[in-house]
Amino acid sequence: MTDPAQTPLTDEKTPVIEHMIELRRRLIHSVIVLTVMTGLCYMFRDHILSFLIKPLEDAMGSESTHRLIYTSLTEAFFTSLKISFLTALFVTLPFILMQIWKFVAPGLYQREQGALLPFLIATPVLFILGGLLVYYFVIPMAWKFFLGFQTTGVETVLPIQLEARLGDYLDLILKLIFAFGLCFQLPVFLMLVARAGFIKAHDLSTRRKYAIVAVFAVAAVITPPDVISMVTLALPLWALYEVSIILIRRMEKDRDAREPLQNAG
Repeated sequence: MTDPAQTPLTDEKTPVIEHMIELRRRLIHSVIVLTVMTGLCYMFRDHILSFLIKPLEDAMGSESTHRLIYTSLTEAFFTSLKISFLTALFVTLPFILMQIWKFVAPGLYQREQGALLPFLIATPVLFILGGLLVYYFVIPMAWKFFLGFQTTGVETVLPIQLEARLGDYLDLILKLIFAFGLCFQLPVFLMLVARAGFIKAHDLSTRRKYAIVAVFAVAAVITPPDVISMVTLALPLWALYEVSIILIRRMEKDRDAREPLQNAG
């Protein structure tokens, strides 16, 4: 008797051309939504820029006379356009993942669908958590560290003051947000690799010391050059690594428990 969990959503073989048409339709929907959202974000670009600049303002202090500058005529426009696009991509990521799911799901067994769906849900959630960590904890400390190199005419012959370019500043803060968001995909990556059979929980556990060194090395490269920022990223990554071991071990137990039933059927 056929196991319902082993049967695809449809038994009919779909021609390749129909798959291509479906893929094209999903891509068009995603591009349209992304384009519309980019336009909406551009309308609110000042609010988005204010949100991204706020950590620098807080680090400088309310009485600061500092400013952000742009040195080419088109820099402010293209920077605003890029910020609008990246914000729209961040907002529409769940919709794009849903389009990918709707394209892939009909060709999967029911058991495979149940296994893949949690990864699609966890991906944006973990990315948001990584972005929130860097925005509210790492960046405020990092900006204070960098601003500490400013001097007045008392310490040096001439004052050394920050005159940051708008494009450079926003590139830096966006790189940090996306880097932290991607690093927080560690459990998703390890779970997918484990489900494919390339690693086991025992392998991750026995190689924990190497993983810790790798985590701190990655954190040192990604974060600004201060110990606090590095530790702020390294500790959550280490915790996510340990969580991954627990989840993979539970997944292995469930798989071992199912195998006798599948063999008997």
